[in-house]
Amino acid sequence: MKKLQRQMLLIGLCAVMALPAAGHAQAPAPVPAQMQTQTPTGAQTPAPRPRTRSAPQGTVSVDGSEAMFTTICALLAAGFESNFSSDNWTAFRAQMRERLRQQQGPAVEAVREFYRQHELRDPGATLSRYLWFGLVSGPAPAFQPVLRRDELPPDLIALGGFSEILSNYYQEQKIGQLWRQVQPIYSREVERLHDPVSQIVFVASGYLREILEPSGPRTFAVVVEPLVGGITNVRNFGDHYALVLSGGEEIPADVVRHAFLHFLLDPLPMMYPHVTAVKRPLFEKAAAAPRLAPELKDDYASYFAECTVRAVELKLKRMSPGEREAAMSRDDEDGYVLVKPLFVALPKFENSEPSMKLFFPDLVRAIDVGGETKRLAAVKFAPSETTKLVDETAGEEVARRRSAAPPTVPNDREVITALTEGERRIAEKNPRAAETSFQKVLTKYPDQARAWYGIGLVALLDHDAARAKQVFGRLTAGEHAATQDPMVLAWSHVYLARIYDDEGNSEVAKMEYQSVLSVEGGPEQAKQAAQKGLAVFAGDKPIARP
Repeated sequence: MKKLQRQMLLIGLCAVMALPAAGHAQAPAPVPAQMQTQTPTGAQTPAPRPRTRSAPQGTVSVDGSEAMFTTICALLAAGFESNFSSDNWTAFRAQMRERLRQQQGPAVEAVREFYRQHELRDPGATLSRYLWFGLVSGPAPAFQPVLRRDELPPDLIALGGFSEILSNYYQEQKIGQLWRQVQPIYSREVERLHDPVSQIVFVASGYLREILEPSGPRTFAVVVEPLVGGITNVRNFGDHYALVLSGGEEIPADVVRHAFLHFLLDPLPMMYPHVTAVKRPLFEKAAAAPRLAPELKDDYASYFAECTVRAVELKLKRMSPGEREAAMSRDDEDGYVLVKPLFVALPKFENSEPSMKLFFPDLVRAIDVGGETKRLAAVKFAPSETTKLVDETAGEEVARRRSAAPPTVPNDREVITALTEGERRIAEKNPRAAETSFQKVLTKYPDQARAWYGIGLVALLDHDAARAKQVFGRLTAGEHAATQDPMVLAWSHVYLARIYDDEGNSEVAKMEYQSVLSVEGGPEQAKQAAQKGLAVFAGDKPIARP
C-alpha cells in the first residue's frame, strides 16, 4: 500500500469531518434460533434450522431472538396483563400464556417477586422496560447486557439484577427446549416478513442513494415475537435500531418504513450540526406546539431528523397531491413545520447525483428561514389531545446519544457556510477549493479546530505527510489541542498514527491509536479504526468492542 493511501480511503468515501458522533454500542444481533430433532435412538442432536433470510444488506436482519422470547415468557409467567382483546390474542399466545402461568419452582417465584416489585401502573411502561431488556441482552443462559452501564437505555437501569433471575428461570424451566419447540411458528413469521421488509429497504435506500456497509457498526433488526401481542414497538439505542413485531396477517409497512428511514437519516443532522443550526429559529417556534412529541422539544437534532423522515415518507408513499397537502398541513399543526420546506426541496436532491449523506447540507440550505417564518405566522398549532388511549403498549421509543453543535464552531453564519463548503470540497477530492474555504475561517478565527482539521485533510489529499503531521499534531497536543471537539481530536490521532506507521515509527503509532480509545465522546468509527490498527501491530484480528 502506497504511503498515505490508507489515510485517503476514508476521505474517498465521505467527508471525514462530518462523521457522526455515534454511540459506543455493538448491536445485540438477533440470536439465531437453534432446532433439535429426535434421532432414532431418542438422543437429541442439533439439526439445521430452516434458513432464515434477511434483507439484502448485512446491516439489516429479520429473525427471532431467544433472549426476547425468554424475557416475554418470564413476563407472562409473572402475571403481566395487557391487550386482552381477541384481536391481540392468537391461539399460540393464549396457549403459551396458560402454560407459563402454571409454571412452578423457586426461579419462577423469584421472577414473580421481581415483577411485583418493579411493576408500573401503566402496562405499556412496564412492557417497555422488558422489551428494552430483551433487545440489549446477550445470549442465553447469562443474558448479560451487551452494552456498558452508561450506554443502557434509562428504562433498563430500573431492572438491575434481572439478568441473574432470568438466567435461573431459563435453566429451571428449560426455556431453551421450549424455544426450539416453537421454532416452526417463528420461522413462518420470519419467512412471511422477509420480502416486504426487503422491498422497503430496497426502495428507501435506493431513493436516498445510500449503500449500507455490511460490516459497519450500525444495525437495523426486525425481531419477531408473537408473545408481545398485536402491537409494534420501534426502538433505537445509539446506532442500533430494532422493531419488535408480533406477527399476524397484516404487515405494518408504514411503521417499518418509518423506522428504516430513521435508521438512514437520523445521523445526518448530527453530521452537519453547524448547517442545521442556521434553521434553529423555526424549531424554536415549533417547540411551542402542544402536540409535538415532548422528547423532541429539547432535542433539535432529533426533531430535524423526524421532519426529514416525514418529508421523505411523503415521497415514498402512494398518495395523491391532495393527500400530501393534507398530511403536510397536519404536520404543521402538530409542530413538524420543517416537513413542508424539506419536501419542497427534495426534487433538487432527486435531480442530483450525490447520496443524501453528501447532499444533506444543500437540502438544509434550501430552507428559507425568512419565508418560512412568514408562512408559520399563519399556522395555528392544534391543541393537545383531550383523550388518551387506554393500555397504549405500542410505541416508538428512543435512547439517542444527543450531539449538539460542537462548541468549537462559532455562531457565525459566514464561518458555518465556509466550513460546510470546505467539507463538500473534501468529499469531491478538490483540495485547492477546500483549502480556500478553510483559510477563510482561519483568517477570522485563527484557532478554529475544524478549519485546521480541514487543512490536515487537504494535506492528506496532497500526499503531504509532513504538513499533515504538523497540523494533526497541533490538534492533539499543546494549547491548540481540540479537547472540546471529540470528533476532531479522535480522527487527528488516527491520522497521526497512520502517518507514523508509514514512516516506520510503530511505537509512536501505537501510542496515537491508544490515544483514540481514550477520547471521551469520540466517534465509534474512529475507535474501530484505532482497534484495527492496534490489531495489525499485535498480529491478530481486531477484537469486536461490546
